[in-house]
Amino acid sequence: MRKLNLYIKESGNKQAARMIVFLHGGGVSGWMWSKQIPFFENSFCLIPDLPGHGRSPGNPPFSISRTAEQLNEVISTKADGREIVVFGFSLGAQILVEMICQRPGLIDYAIVNSALLRPMPTALKLIEPSVRISFPLTRYRWFSRWQASTLYVNEVDFEQYYAETLHMKREMLVSVLKENMSYSISPRIQESTTKLLVTVGEKERGIVKKSAEDLVQLSENADGIIFPGVGHGIPLADPALFNRVVNHWLNTGTIPEGTPHL
Repeated sequence: MRKLNLYIKESGNKQAARMIVFLHGGGVSGWMWSKQIPFFENSFCLIPDLPGHGRSPGNPPFSISRTAEQLNEVISTKADGREIVVFGFSLGAQILVEMICQRPGLIDYAIVNSALLRPMPTALKLIEPSVRISFPLTRYRWFSRWQASTLYVNEVDFEQYYAETLHMKREMLVSVLKENMSYSISPRIQESTTKLLVTVGEKERGIVKKSAEDLVQLSENADGIIFPGVGHGIPLADPALFNRVVNHWLNTGTIPEGTPHL
C-alpha cells in the first residue's frame, strides 16, 4: 500500500481511556470539528486532514479504500487499549463505513453522519463536465460563500474554508467526487461488532436518507436518528444539539427521548 502523508492533529487528554477520531467531509478539513473537540476534551482526540484537504498533501486519484486502510493502521497503533470512537461526516462517513468493513472488530463506536452509501451512476458521468464549468467559480468569494452556506459554515470559519477551496486542485476535486458518488456498502458490514449511531438531516437528499436506512437495516448494532429542520451538516448547523445527542448515546447506549428515529 502506498503510504499517505496525512496530517493528524492530537488534542484532549492523552491519558484517557477513550480515543475519538474525527473524520471531516469533502471540501473542508479538521477545523469543521472545532465545536466538538472542546466538548469531548476529556478523551484523547485525533483529527486528521484527509488526503488533498487542509494540511494533508494528496495526488489523485483519491481513494476511500486506501484512506480507510491507512486510518485503521493509525488507530490500531495509537489505541493502546483505549475504547475507540470514530465520528465521520459525509465523505468522512463513507471512509468510516469502509474502515468498519475492512476491520469489523477494531472500532467500538461509530457516529456516521450524512453518508452517501448508494452509487449514483448518472451523476458520476456528469462530474467532469460539471466541475469543468463550476471550478473556476469557486475562486470567487460570492460563489464560495454560497457553497459554504449549504454546509452551515459560519462567518468565523469562512476564511479558512475559502483558503482551502482556493488550494484544492481540480483533479483532486474530480477524484473525490468520483469516489463519493460510486461508493457502496460492503456486505462485510454485517460482520462488524461496532455500535453505530447513524444520523441524517431531515432536509437532506432522498438518496442520503435511503443510505442511512440501508445502514441501519444491514447492521444489528445500529441506531438511526433524524435531526429535524437540518440539511447536510448537523455538526456545524447545531453543534450543541449534535454533541448532546451523541454524548448521551455514547454514555447510555440510548437515543435521548424525543429524538426522531429513522
